[in-house]
Amino acid sequence: MGIKINQELCTGCESCLNACSQGGIKIINNKAQLTDACTICGACVEACPVGAIEIEMEEIAIGALDISQYRGVWIIGEQYNNKLDNVVYQLVGRGRELADKLSTNLTAVVLGSQLEDNIQDLSEFGVDEIIYIKSPILKNYYTEIFTIILADLIKEHKPEIVLIGATPIGRDFAPRLSKRLNTGLTADCTGLDIETETRNLLLQTRPTWGGRIMATIKTPNSRPQMATVRPGMFKVPEKMHREANIQIIEPDINANDIKTTIITTIPREKKQINLEDADVIVAGGRGVGSKDKFEILQELAKELNGEIAGSRVAVELGWIDAQRQIGQTGKSVSPKLYLACGISGAIQHRVGIQCSDIIVAINKDPNAPIFDMAHYGIVGDLHQVIPILIEEIKRIKAQEKLKKMS
Repeated sequence: MGIKINQELCTGCESCLNACSQGGIKIINNKAQLTDACTICGACVEACPVGAIEIEMEEIAIGALDISQYRGVWIIGEQYNNKLDNVVYQLVGRGRELADKLSTNLTAVVLGSQLEDNIQDLSEFGVDEIIYIKSPILKNYYTEIFTIILADLIKEHKPEIVLIGATPIGRDFAPRLSKRLNTGLTADCTGLDIETETRNLLLQTRPTWGGRIMATIKTPNSRPQMATVRPGMFKVPEKMHREANIQIIEPDINANDIKTTIITTIPREKKQINLEDADVIVAGGRGVGSKDKFEILQELAKELNGEIAGSRVAVELGWIDAQRQIGQTGKSVSPKLYLACGISGAIQHRVGIQCSDIIVAINKDPNAPIFDMAHYGIVGDLHQVIPILIEEIKRIKAQEKLKKMS
């Protein structure tokens, strides 16, 4: 694929020059010419008033790619401030299961600097190999550099599956990477499996139509099969106490490939921890009744050292902030304890809490779907049940305090 400029049609009007933010076009002798900086973004195509610029697509015959050359499952590891994101470990857990079904290796690819301790720790979670791309430049995330390095690496090693966390960074470079590799990408997956009956295809499940439908997507004719996965969809596996083979690559990075400059980084103020990292979550739904009545849930969460959250309905009614929404269109979580208060348990919500260790449901409706997946269920009015729970927790805390004092 590439950009083609019809010199006979080009008028030298410079519309394409003004549209290109990458310096991919210059005007020579009153005609537009491409430079090596062109990223094939297509901005010039839309800007040209006379239709002199077009994108030439490569014609690839179905079945032309020899997919038998592709083997292995890859996890692309993300780091910030020299610490691996928790989603990396979640992907390793699911990636290990997929690799075992395919009887192949699991590889984690990590780009960064000063990650030796992280790499050693990651090696004990079930990966067979870790490819550590090490450079001081890679301490920070740069779209262009990450895409170039990963594309070259994947073309060389030919993994059949590449999994990426659906984080802001992952969502940024994954589409670019899939385009360079001329393969498909399924974004924001909530489930992954292998279709073993046919061609060992990756089954990539994600919500669509506003979460009302679950779609399973396959990539039969392109490789690698790529997917981004929402944080919290899979649990972090237990350590296997076996070490992976670690390969360190120190690339020669061309500074000219970096089109952006990071001037400073201002961390967002976080008054509450990420729901994805919370051990205890108390969530409310329509059954809470009103925004004011969420205060009793806040009190319960405080006693349990937990976080407050809500269903999609609670968010739409304005009872709780959208950042606190749990479910397919919100956040997927995996706490040790999840309390669903006044939540009926629509499939969209249940998918977002399926990795919780223990689910306790409180609902007046004994037929509420939430009870189908709850480990413990209480049929009753949450405004009568929760005050009893709070008093019991306080009583137990007081007893523990007396024991320590005696």
